[in-house]
Amino acid sequence: MTDKESVVLVVSGSIAAYKAAELARALMELGLDVRVAMTRAAERFITPLTFEALTGGRVLRAGFPEPGEPPMEHITFTRGARLVLAAPATADLIARMAGGLADDNVTSMLLATDLPVIVAPAMNVMMYRHPATQSNIALLASRGVMFVGPEAGELACGDEGEGRLARIPQIITAVREKLSLGDDLAGRKLLITAGGTREPIDAARYIGNRSSGKMGVALAHAAARRGARVTLVAGVMDVEPPANVETVRVESAAAMLDEVERRFPGVDALVMAAAVADYRAEQVSGHKVKKTKRWDLPLVENTDILGRMAERRQSQILAGFAAETHDVEAAGREKLLRKNLDMIVINDVSRADIGFGADENEVTILTRQGAPERVTKAPKERVADAILDRLVVLINNRKRRGEAAG
Repeated sequence: MTDKESVVLVVSGSIAAYKAAELARALMELGLDVRVAMTRAAERFITPLTFEALTGGRVLRAGFPEPGEPPMEHITFTRGARLVLAAPATADLIARMAGGLADDNVTSMLLATDLPVIVAPAMNVMMYRHPATQSNIALLASRGVMFVGPEAGELACGDEGEGRLARIPQIITAVREKLSLGDDLAGRKLLITAGGTREPIDAARYIGNRSSGKMGVALAHAAARRGARVTLVAGVMDVEPPANVETVRVESAAAMLDEVERRFPGVDALVMAAAVADYRAEQVSGHKVKKTKRWDLPLVENTDILGRMAERRQSQILAGFAAETHDVEAAGREKLLRKNLDMIVINDVSRADIGFGADENEVTILTRQGAPERVTKAPKERVADAILDRLVVLINNRKRRGEAAG
């Protein structure tokens, strides 16, 4: 075990069991130590090795211990943890919990613990609506068990209705509430941009870039997890936006400017993680231009969104990104001052293992005061939290200065 706060994730035999791997990772991104317990049926859908690789810990399996294994693990496995989360929870597991059955290691553990319990059901709609299941859920709820979901929609079997596992952000929100985890952005409004822009040159072609949107989406997800009300202005992205943020889709730099301008008043901070095209075609052809040996394409400069917002801001914090290939810190500092930003995040896009399209990043965070903060190569979700840590300080300092002036 570690000295981190811990949760026990119980995985049962639903087709949604594969989502528990993503859930385990999301819990770890909260800074939690995740201990996984699996029913026998769960192991038919996903292997214990998957969770052992993800969490770095041993999985508690349903079979009672063999000689040489810890003999009382159904008692000791939850010690030091703060919460038990059953996700996905099948009708069978819910029934066994309601009935107090303890016929294997996992149900024995559930019966032996006095920790708070959250259950995220996943099953066929008819199973969920059955009076027996509803009675079991009501009984567990009366004992203090918290339920999250299920959602309605198309199920794996093809039926429609309640039964889908709640979305990961919804489950994470329930965990945060139950554990009273950090909410240092609660009540704050953040405007975040992500992805690349496409600037049309004719009916079929455009100028674009390699931005995947992963860093901006990670920032939006992390900010919402920390309590912020987030609006994500999303350009062209390779990833889906978080389910628990307001998302506005755009394609061109001009459209992104319009949406940012409209939403900028009243926000606490603007974080421009999008890779906005610097130039657009001076004239856009309404039809596809025929192929020629030479095509002279006059370009004009797009409006600098951050620069425009810097001119119009009142108390908002402005944070930008600088994708550089050499002299990255010097180039980033020059951009920080020239655009009158409060913070800039610099990354070296000449490296294939970080930056555009990669799942990991390595950045340097610069502000107007203090030493540069270097975040070594890490998943973009972790980098996002490091960026937000610095952003929270800037927002709070500006608020204190405003209160002192008032």
